[in-house]
Amino acid sequence: MDEVLLRSLTPGVLAVLVRRGADFTAAEDAVQDALVEALRARRSAPSPGSSPGPGEGEPVRDLKGWLVTVAWRKFLDATRSDAARRRREALVEEEPAPGPVGAGDDTLRLYFLCAHPSLTPSSAVALTLRAVGGLTTRQIARAYLVPEATMAQRISRAKRTVSGVRLDRPGDVATVLRVLYLVFNEGYSGDVDLAAEAIRLTRQVAALVDHPEAAGLLTLMLLHHARRAARTAPDGSLVPLAEQDRGRWDTRLIAEGVDLLQAALARDRLGEFQAQAAVAALHADAPSAGETDWVQIVEWYDELARLTDSPVVRLNRAVAVGEADGPRAGLAALAELDASLPRHTAVAAHLHERDGDRATAARLYAEAARKAPNLAERDHLTRQAARLNNTREDG
Repeated sequence: MDEVLLRSLTPGVLAVLVRRGADFTAAEDAVQDALVEALRARRSAPSPGSSPGPGEGEPVRDLKGWLVTVAWRKFLDATRSDAARRRREALVEEEPAPGPVGAGDDTLRLYFLCAHPSLTPSSAVALTLRAVGGLTTRQIARAYLVPEATMAQRISRAKRTVSGVRLDRPGDVATVLRVLYLVFNEGYSGDVDLAAEAIRLTRQVAALVDHPEAAGLLTLMLLHHARRAARTAPDGSLVPLAEQDRGRWDTRLIAEGVDLLQAALARDRLGEFQAQAAVAALHADAPSAGETDWVQIVEWYDELARLTDSPVVRLNRAVAVGEADGPRAGLAALAELDASLPRHTAVAAHLHERDGDRATAARLYAEAARKAPNLAERDHLTRQAARLNNTREDG
């Protein structure tokens, strides 16, 4: 009963409580309480050989059923103590008999229900990532480039908004796609292995709705996921795109992604995900890093900037400009951006190194390492700084 297993069961448990009549906010709180109880029982379990199930003294054969039972009781306890007890007595009287829980997949349904019309898109995304995606508030804040306290307040407001609201109206497709995009990015970063799950759900969305951005997002995910095996060395260290062994890229996923992208672009309804996928496709199509069509990539980043006006897009565009027109052109594009942007310092270090200023690049790599959002990236940037410092000493 590890945390990964519990995380995978959470959407299904939450969906059962919502179907039984619990409002979403109370159900999510109850599920979190049940998870805490399960983890506490695991830590306090006797030594191997007499491993009891949570709270029962016997092994748990149906962990999802156990979680549903505990979460439902937690919900009922909260309901009985609530000021609105009289309005909810019917729920208390209708507690179902214990028994196995169906194995249906309710995850995508929950994604759509969390994108409720009563919520703004940003609040719906934050709530879904927290309640269904299983991301921490810190991870969500990092994805949105805001302080953790700000995101905590946003999630709290979203929960208050839907408190007492029956989540029975599916939300906007675009909001669900945004959630899946952020879930995939978090999994792709290596902190949490959510990438494969995001691809699975996006495939379902693309099959259910006639939306060109659904195909664009699926393409983007497939093309990035195709490079996953080459992104890390045997010791776990990051391998930059230019240094990756392209023979380890998954050509089947690349071919599928390119076919999907061509079909989506042919509909002439360009969106953010299709434009990002076009950049990824140009990387995937290059036989080697030196043969990458950086001029076209800059053009696609110009389209992305027009569609999103995102500072992160402009940061990536500065890198592409540095490759297409030379490092000084890239530094000029970078100088127009806010220096506090995540990875701004790392990009500056890369461009200064390409321009031959190794001393500045080494200093900036070390500074970027201190700001890195995860351990793998910090170690990579630290090694880059050490490599340049050693080269200068040898010289």
